[in-house]
Amino acid sequence: MTSLVEVTKRDAVLHVCINRPEKRNALSMETLDAVCAAFGAAVDDDLKLAVLTGAGDKSFAAGGDLKELASVKGEDAAVTMANRAKTALTAVRNFPLPVIAALNGDALGGGAELAMACDMRVAASHARIGFIQGKLGITSAWGGGVDLMRLIGPARALQMMTRMEVLAPADASAMGLYNATAGEGVSLEEALEDFIAPMRGQSPHVMRSFKELALHLRRNDRAEMDKLETHNFGFAWAHPDHDRAVERLLNRTNVK
Repeated sequence: MTSLVEVTKRDAVLHVCINRPEKRNALSMETLDAVCAAFGAAVDDDLKLAVLTGAGDKSFAAGGDLKELASVKGEDAAVTMANRAKTALTAVRNFPLPVIAALNGDALGGGAELAMACDMRVAASHARIGFIQGKLGITSAWGGGVDLMRLIGPARALQMMTRMEVLAPADASAMGLYNATAGEGVSLEEALEDFIAPMRGQSPHVMRSFKELALHLRRNDRAEMDKLETHNFGFAWAHPDHDRAVERLLNRTNVK
């Protein structure tokens, strides 16, 4: 049986790969639990950083698993689901070493939230990113909206979310979302290795110290923002607008 998430350690780097390419690496609850376990496990003393990516070349993560989410009814169930998923993304955020998202393909909706949970992002030349939750009549739910606001500021974050923009790599880089992007003819693996090469020369304890500083800032006053995001998500999920948006999406899918 193929693992939903593959975990390997190579040359002082923890590699975590979401392995559902046939589902565009959709983030089912079981998959998110596996991500949580990968980043919540004990960390070897010699590790220097972690890389989170997806299998294939189409999607880093396509967001929540629509078939699974269709069974979530009502505000309380939506909040329970959101908190379970947020636990996984919090494990990524709180990993004691820098975590780099290697975007092998598009990061959309919940996939964009997962990418934002990482400390840095390196993208393939075709990998787009978008907070498109509004298309389903819902809001961000897993802490990604908080991360986005803090990274690029409320004005630009609101632009992305309210316009449901899907940014090409050049635009995402200009916005400050991508730390590095593979050029044409350059593989993601090559771009990633070029980006992390200076990090390989650091001592593990130094990398931990750098991450500790970043975590201190990231956690500052976060609880209230997370609470507000989750509350708003639960309300939006239970609203009839969400049901209508899902029905439209499913109808389009069935027509195809």
